[in-house]
Amino acid sequence: MAGDPFVDEDFRVLTPEAFEFVLNNELKRAVRSQNYLTLLVVEPASSEPEQPLSTSVIQDIARVVGREVRETDLLSRTNERQLSIVLLDADLHNSMHVVDRLASRFEHYAFSTPVAIEMGAATCPTHGADAETLRRAAEASPVRSRREDRGNASNAQ
Repeated sequence: MAGDPFVDEDFRVLTPEAFEFVLNNELKRAVRSQNYLTLLVVEPASSEPEQPLSTSVIQDIARVVGREVRETDLLSRTNERQLSIVLLDADLHNSMHVVDRLASRFEHYAFSTPVAIEMGAATCPTHGADAETLRRAAEASPVRSRREDRGNASNAQ
């Protein structure tokens, strides 16, 4: 039996193609119904430049995020080291509660290697009404970051 073409089985998240399709449809719906939609971008990186980030760390981050967002929200691994989350019917102010909750979970999670995590957010229609504009806005303006050096976690805003 073939796997689900919409879900990345290794990460239990939407495939990038399925995510883009649903995101574009949800953006149209948000504009049409005058609702908010927030795109969160989670960028993990190794705290030790000589050590590449392992796939298992990204899987751990996806699991943490999956437990903290609603079932109706969208989650995808949009490139090799980036996770994207769409919070439906959520303005930036309310989305920051999710960002804070995620930051807290990451802060207390025991990753197998030191990891830095940066999160950015952009809201439709405030920051744009198309996927590419929202992605650029979210990547350009991090709202929360986590750095871990030699096992000590610190949180910078």
